[in-house]
Amino acid sequence: MSIQSINNYYNKISQYKRFGGTRNETSVRRAFANLLEEYCLPKNLILVDELQLKNSAKRPDGTVKNALQLDYGFWESKDQQDNLDEEINKKIESGYPTFNILFENSEQIVLIQQDEEVMRGEMKNPEFLHRILTAFVAYERPEITDFRLAVEKFKEDIPDIVEALRKMIAEQEKNPDFRVQREKFWNVCRESINPEISAFDIREMLIQHILTAEIFDTVFGDSHFHRENNIARELETVINTFFVGAVRRDTLATIDNYYKTIKREAGNIESYHEKQKFLKVVYENFYKAYNPKGADKLGVIYTPNEIVKFMVESTDFLLEKHFGKNLADRNVQILDPSTGTGTFITDIIEFIPEQYLKDKYKNEIHCNELAILPYYIANLNIEYTYQQKMKKYGNYLGIFALV
Repeated sequence: MSIQSINNYYNKISQYKRFGGTRNETSVRRAFANLLEEYCLPKNLILVDELQLKNSAKRPDGTVKNALQLDYGFWESKDQQDNLDEEINKKIESGYPTFNILFENSEQIVLIQQDEEVMRGEMKNPEFLHRILTAFVAYERPEITDFRLAVEKFKEDIPDIVEALRKMIAEQEKNPDFRVQREKFWNVCRESINPEISAFDIREMLIQHILTAEIFDTVFGDSHFHRENNIARELETVINTFFVGAVRRDTLATIDNYYKTIKREAGNIESYHEKQKFLKVVYENFYKAYNPKGADKLGVIYTPNEIVKFMVESTDFLLEKHFGKNLADRNVQILDPSTGTGTFITDIIEFIPEQYLKDKYKNEIHCNELAILPYYIANLNIEYTYQQKMKKYGNYLGIFALV
């Protein structure tokens, strides 16, 4: 970032004082938030206002997160007349995290990292303000470093694991139990997904299920739901004819750390919507490692949730304005032609009032997907969203794979 951004911050503070006649926390903190957001942007970080801390009612003025919803740091603004040291001690004693947190009162700014104060100075000094903000956004928790390294190692190891699984499945042609269960599953896929689905598609679904089932269960923590889904249930039946016990453990041993890091970070996410975002980014990383050519061809980078929400609400507004209808109305058919991991459909399910959702879900919400793996994840994601909202599982029959 340039000193120009900091000078813009100074100008904004001056305007607040001249036009509003105040420099209290609630009046001026937006100016600092805008400046901090500019420093976050090059690091692909986002500043979220007043997000509740895990297992606490406390809400820092800002929480900095990355695309995987992992916490990078926190920011707390205080009034100019406050004794900053006293306010810092109060926040720390009340349980605010101190691995990377900024405190400021528009005059002084303090950076605490790993429980220790590492920088303190006057905010009117632009060079110092630049240094301290740069240090804040550059900090990376050991857990995040571990996660990043696990993803990199996963990308290195996954091609060999996929090839080993393909050979293993080819050898199961001698296994009568496998052949019987695969044929049953194939018939389910012909009826539920696409009558033209091939043996190649079935094999790839088996591999993708083996590699992603633990991720999905880890993120959502609901294996019972996973067993209720007809595709997941039938896949597991086929896989259990050959991929169990030591075979499973030994095959997946090299990427076990990847699953462990996902499990650890997913355990810190309580909101279901945040879990959906987390799963989407994990999936993007997974698919690019599993099938890099396919990821490039299909454009496996999905629409941000904020844009999805805007598009759903805008469509509902335009429907009413021009046609006198709403998305929830009967005979308003909804189609997502390339659903990916189901983000648009899950948002629509959340948007439609409960009293209209049962019939809408069953008859008037449809989606297609070009690739098997996102189809499978979207199916699970959509059914889970419906179950969370309606408190009852409902098999989703409106999704089709155009393989």
